[in-house]
Amino acid sequence: MAPHPGIDTDAIKDEARKDLLGLLEGVRGKKNLVIEQSLAGPIGLFAKFSTLQDYGVDKVFFLENDNLDTSQKNVVFLASGEKANQCIAIAGQIKRLQQISSIEHEVSVIWVPRRTLVCNKILEEAGVLGDISVEALPLHFIPLDQDVLTLAYDDPFADLYLRKDPTSIFLAAQALMPIQHKYGLFPRIIGKGDNGRRLMELLLRMRSEAAADENAATSRRGMMPSSSIESLIIIDREVDMVTPLLTQLTYEGLIDEMFGIKNNQAEIDTSIIGQAPGQQPKAQSTAPQQQGLKRKIQLDSSDKLYDQLRDANFAIVGPLLNKVARRLAGEYESRHGAKSTSELREFVNKLPGYQAEQQSLKTHTNLTEEALKYTQTETFNRILEVQQNLVSGTDPSSQHETIEELIARDLPLTTILRLLCLESTISGGLRPKDLDNFKRQILHAYGYQHLLTLHSLEKMGLLVARTAANPFYIP
Repeated sequence: MAPHPGIDTDAIKDEARKDLLGLLEGVRGKKNLVIEQSLAGPIGLFAKFSTLQDYGVDKVFFLENDNLDTSQKNVVFLASGEKANQCIAIAGQIKRLQQISSIEHEVSVIWVPRRTLVCNKILEEAGVLGDISVEALPLHFIPLDQDVLTLAYDDPFADLYLRKDPTSIFLAAQALMPIQHKYGLFPRIIGKGDNGRRLMELLLRMRSEAAADENAATSRRGMMPSSSIESLIIIDREVDMVTPLLTQLTYEGLIDEMFGIKNNQAEIDTSIIGQAPGQQPKAQSTAPQQQGLKRKIQLDSSDKLYDQLRDANFAIVGPLLNKVARRLAGEYESRHGAKSTSELREFVNKLPGYQAEQQSLKTHTNLTEEALKYTQTETFNRILEVQQNLVSGTDPSSQHETIEELIARDLPLTTILRLLCLESTISGGLRPKDLDNFKRQILHAYGYQHLLTLHSLEKMGLLVARTAANPFYIP
């Protein structure tokens, strides 16, 4: 992936790291860090644990585990300021720390990306606001790769479409403003969908307010149209609900379907990809124990082979790997043709690169073999067949027998719901009789607790009964 010519992603990482480390440095001495679990991954993209240790962090605890100890006088909480439940959890842990500890702790709370009145009120009512220091870390865009930025919000889809909470739109607008301050105003803004329009309007209003504010720390250049960014295109997810419901068929997509990719990392069983380089399995370890071990692998453009494979259709990944293997074998064998010490020295200098490529090739070959087994199963092909038939306009009711069979086979509920939501989205809903039948089967097979799941899907318009008034009505 080539870096985007307009935006320096490394500078964004450096600024986020500088802001976080500056706040940690402000708490003098050793400190324990209590972090919200959903923030650990995004923060790990720009600040490694070893870096945090250099700034006095002794131990790291997850807020959700509620296992903070009293080993350090200084305690720093790092959590989202948008979630009331996290504020309540922090207040509870601070009160417990004050009760069980024999020393007086200095507690700091860092809210991401902003400090909110709700959290202030919760901490005040708990009686701890006056005993702590409160700061904000304006963490907005985080680079996932050289050409991909993420806001790393936790479940904004449910916030927007289920809970009707527009906070994520406001935060997105806030995140886009610093980019305009640095690179200039977006010359052209295009919004698609209702929420896309809302974000566009909010962004224009923020721009007007910034321009009118005499004290705004905006350079003259910053308020001019950008010369490096031509357009900002905002697309509401609601415009295309079908695509995320379909099975991904690229190499990266299949890894995500099988193992899940989060913050550029996937946890893979060591029985599939082996131990980490330089780490040998213990001789006394049994096979079942080895199979339970998992290893995290990095999946981004720093791995040149993965960068080649990630967007390729899985059908051509095998030939691509074969081509790379032949090239590496040829380059490695070229050492026999080295006739002078300079040629041999050149080969030795390249050897670490060959070994890294060889390890990457081994990892991706093992992953490809595992994905091949997955894609050759009857279940996978039945699911794919249903999806392709629905997308091609086949009568949806002809696919119901297959979906019922998949329910009987006890496939994961998410797989079944994806198929039903896909039919509902494409066909403008299911026939009321069929929808009731599927709801009954799901509750019998997966449990009555999923009444809430089905209600949520209906509320978001993903799984609904078909009505004649629906513009996408299919008889």
